[in-house]
Amino acid sequence: MAAAVLIDYERLSMRDRRALGDLDDSKQRNAEQREALYPIVVRAAAKVAVTVRCVRCIDAHGLHVTNMAALQRSLERVSVPGATCLVDGFRLPDCAVEHKQVIDGDARSAAIAAASVVAKVTRDRYMHRIAGSYPEFGFIENVGYSTPEHREAILRVGPSELHRRSFQSIAYSQLALGPEASELDPARPEARPELERAADVVVLPDAPGRVDAQADDVEAQLREAT
Repeated sequence: MAAAVLIDYERLSMRDRRALGDLDDSKQRNAEQREALYPIVVRAAAKVAVTVRCVRCIDAHGLHVTNMAALQRSLERVSVPGATCLVDGFRLPDCAVEHKQVIDGDARSAAIAAASVVAKVTRDRYMHRIAGSYPEFGFIENVGYSTPEHREAILRVGPSELHRRSFQSIAYSQLALGPEASELDPARPEARPELERAADVVVLPDAPGRVDAQADDVEAQLREAT
């Protein structure tokens, strides 16, 4: 998941400015805090873009290349003339819009911190939605991160079609992953993720009047808007 957020600071209300003051490095926030910040970000944003890339893309092109392309795609979709475009940590060599890299951007830019919240909340919600199709991996608790329990499950049952084959993991090093391991499980076609998508861009000109304080309601409205 990669996200970009366009914030028009001139149109922000004092309420929005105070709320955005709680933004910080999303990695320093727990899941509940990020969920609480999510509707605040959506209310304050002029545009929000989320780009999703699947494991097949990552394994084919590498994580860094895929990450750069997803960041570029998101940034290009929210950029408007005159906007200052910022990217967390990296220059994007093929990006169509001029931008600045910001080291530790989550902690230094409200827009970058807002985009990070959107990306992480979107990712966590997706992992929770598909957890029932993969109960053996405990995605409700670990949301895909490499916890000891998650690694033990990979060793016990093998990786699913959601797992990267190019990931350097202790659990992976103990498995023989042949070509057949990268094929989708034909026995569970309903569980196959539809992940290879372009950025979804949501323009929210009257967001303060439409967005409910509940994050789930916000997500529903975003789906309707697209």
